[in-house]
Amino acid sequence: MKKVIVIGAGILGASAAYQLSKLGADVIIIDRKDAGQATDAAAGIICPWLSQRRNKAWYRLAKAGASFYPSLIQELEDAGNVGTGYAKVGAICIHDDLNKLLAIKERAELRREDAPEIGELTLLTDREAKEKFPLLSEGYHALHVSGAARVDGRQLREALLRAAQLNGAQMMEGNAILEHDHHEISCVRVGQQTFWADEVIVCAGAWSNELLHPLGIMVNVRYQKAQIMHLHFTGQDDTEQWPVVMPPTDQYLLAFADQNIVIGATHENDVVGYDTSITAGGMQELLNKGLQTAAGLADCSLNEIRVGFRPFTADFLPVLGRVPGWNKLIVANGLGSSGLTMGPFLGEQLAKLAMNQQVDIHLEDYAVEKAISE
Repeated sequence: MKKVIVIGAGILGASAAYQLSKLGADVIIIDRKDAGQATDAAAGIICPWLSQRRNKAWYRLAKAGASFYPSLIQELEDAGNVGTGYAKVGAICIHDDLNKLLAIKERAELRREDAPEIGELTLLTDREAKEKFPLLSEGYHALHVSGAARVDGRQLREALLRAAQLNGAQMMEGNAILEHDHHEISCVRVGQQTFWADEVIVCAGAWSNELLHPLGIMVNVRYQKAQIMHLHFTGQDDTEQWPVVMPPTDQYLLAFADQNIVIGATHENDVVGYDTSITAGGMQELLNKGLQTAAGLADCSLNEIRVGFRPFTADFLPVLGRVPGWNKLIVANGLGSSGLTMGPFLGEQLAKLAMNQQVDIHLEDYAVEKAISE
């Protein structure tokens, strides 16, 4: 039985561990549970088809990630995992410029030719949009995308980890240290315990350099702080099936069960260290943009603020694969704000790579050497 150690239990590591456990590997998952893990804070929109990003390699991953979700969720639910945090609730893309919204609709219609999971694309009146998301402000033109979904990163990660452990994976909390003999990982040390493996997969996100630097490897990944606000809707309506709201700003609104409304997120690039403090400026940004989009949020009460650090590469493309010149070392990083869209799918690709199976992507598009130097 092949032994694989996965370091980092965010959405990427949890997915890789689950897929490895399905493939019959002996899996150990090691995580320090650092405050500020991206997945722990994230609530995500699964709707990549409206993006204006022209990077085709990014879109291929995002599209594949969205397509991967329904079968994964069905699989988890069939195994008794309820509460995955995922639901296909649709999305409303809103804009105050009708021509720009029509251009978005045209782009999505072209993409639907090879991504039928987009579903139906329907222009909505102001009244129709408010019927679907009653807190919306007035005056927006709206496009409804029936195939879009939302997901809570915490819940999905926990569902994946539970499923992996049911398949025999071991979960360990602690600080992993990579031991090596020349350019081969010889073992992983956690405290006084030492673990040998055929492969080690590093999914440590914003903390990867701390783990890899002792090997002489530098991951050229920076991280961005995100503050996300959770509100409690005090009305009587059931919010669980409300659609995602995608305004023209870089914010978004999601609704979950139990009257939970999420405003996300800040994009703070010049952060020193892993500062998880909640700032007045961050809250002002979220509330200003959130209330502009949905004036009805003013009557909601505050539940909590979550803070996470998203890892980015210089070209905003994920990197994954074997580290050149090293044996038994696989690295994946840089998913950025697309982590929840791509993470489960890329976790499967990491599992296939570790098990020497054919992957479903062109690894050269996401080559590790682009973001790693010695």
